[in-house]
Amino acid sequence: MDDIFSKSRRHFLTQAGLAGAVAAAGGLPGILRAQTAPGLITSDAMRPVAAQGLQIGDVTAESALIWSRADRPARMMVEYAFDEDFRNPVRIRGPHAIETSDYTARLDLEGLPADSDVFVRVKFQDLDSERAESEPVVGHFRTAPGKRGRDIVLLWGGDTAGQGWGINLDWGGMRMYETMRRMQPDFFIHCGDTIYSDGPILPEVALPDGTVWRNVVTAEKSKVAETLQEFRGNYLYNLLDENVRRFNAEVPQIWQWDDHEVVNNWSDSKNLAGDARYTEKRVQTLVARATKAFLDYAPMRWHDQSESERIYRHIPFGRELDVFVVDMRTYRGPNTANLQPTRGPETEFLGAGQIAWLKRKLSQSRATWKVIAADMPIGLRVPDGALWEAIANGNDGPALGRELEIADLLRFIKRERVRNVVWLTADVHYCAAHFYDPGKAQFQDFDPFWEFVSGPLNAGSFGPNALDGTFGPQVRFFKAPPAGQVNLPPSAGLQFFGQVDIDTHSRDMVVALKDIDGAEVFSHRLRASHVERD
Repeated sequence: MDDIFSKSRRHFLTQAGLAGAVAAAGGLPGILRAQTAPGLITSDAMRPVAAQGLQIGDVTAESALIWSRADRPARMMVEYAFDEDFRNPVRIRGPHAIETSDYTARLDLEGLPADSDVFVRVKFQDLDSERAESEPVVGHFRTAPGKRGRDIVLLWGGDTAGQGWGINLDWGGMRMYETMRRMQPDFFIHCGDTIYSDGPILPEVALPDGTVWRNVVTAEKSKVAETLQEFRGNYLYNLLDENVRRFNAEVPQIWQWDDHEVVNNWSDSKNLAGDARYTEKRVQTLVARATKAFLDYAPMRWHDQSESERIYRHIPFGRELDVFVVDMRTYRGPNTANLQPTRGPETEFLGAGQIAWLKRKLSQSRATWKVIAADMPIGLRVPDGALWEAIANGNDGPALGRELEIADLLRFIKRERVRNVVWLTADVHYCAAHFYDPGKAQFQDFDPFWEFVSGPLNAGSFGPNALDGTFGPQVRFFKAPPAGQVNLPPSAGLQFFGQVDIDTHSRDMVVALKDIDGAEVFSHRLRASHVERD
């Protein structure tokens, strides 16, 4: 990372007083404290409060999505500048933040210069008195490189506030976010399970060593989410953590989703009739409410009205990198035994429309590296009772069921000579490096490729999962809890994120897996195959 950029960012954020300046609890009054959230700010009657700070999303060479939230009906005002003192700021009147969006608002900054530091601050104007403004919340990011290129650093991971492990202030809160912030990446990919709407948080959890894990607790996080406000409350819960807020202000993000944004392992076959925790048994009603909450809180550039709730998208990041964000949840068929011999509605996973989009975008890409950000791994067995939740079906044979769709995609990548495709994913709550070898596969019509798994960020540790041999995955590395130990807390140390470094001169990609303290547990260098430039 450029020294001038790093020093500038540190100085700006120190001057702005980000650490501890925002009272995230101000926008979520129903806190039931096992511990008291620090730094509460009381607003006067006229001034809005931007209690959740800001988020930066989907940054490209010329644009960035800015998200924030007010505590009442207000209008978002955004300023940005190219120096930390805001000497010549551009001021933009943003949208209203009202009840229909839970007072969240977003603005897409366009026409930005490539490879530039951008300093941004957000205020909210009270709707009854335009002179009453909130205190500003500030952030800083760097746009994607232009034609000249530069080195790129990205991080990825998944799984936040799951399995009962929430914000433990005695332990330092969600410490992984502070560790990742210190890496000073260009951006971060959250591969899903951004919340655990089906995972209530209790005030205390007894640990095997006799100590107690103490959670900050809110009313919305004390039960499974069923109402729209309860789903929104899960996102607000994560924003109580100052590590998360500080990370959000400094690190642009790319979000996707998975099952826990709604309910565990949801698909068209999900049945909540026997789950006493839920009074709302209609899964598609829960999906509708969860989708609205996700779109309200994700720092994501929304798609157009042709499919307003679409999550899959392409994020170009200079000449070296294209990121293809896929959605393995919305378009899938029901979870089944996953052994169908031909493709049909029950075998869909990405779905026909998304597959066609991904093929087209991959074939059009002229970037050196094509990263597919996936919700779930390809070759790991992920069961759903007697059914299958992910792609693999556990039979180690020819492609069947959902594997047929992936086989078709891999065949296309080979035949179209799409080079340097790497899959990044999370979901299984441990870290791993998988090499897919057609020479050892049952389905062999594909080029070799790598898949890297990271996580969790602040959730229970599990694994490892068994492999399915259809696509010939080889485990080159994994780190998971000892045999027989499941749902270990973050304090056990088995929390992981991934880091990708792309060198603009050699065009090599180095992928590392790192633990909660930032220590590297695995690293591998990938050499780029030749890619023609336009």
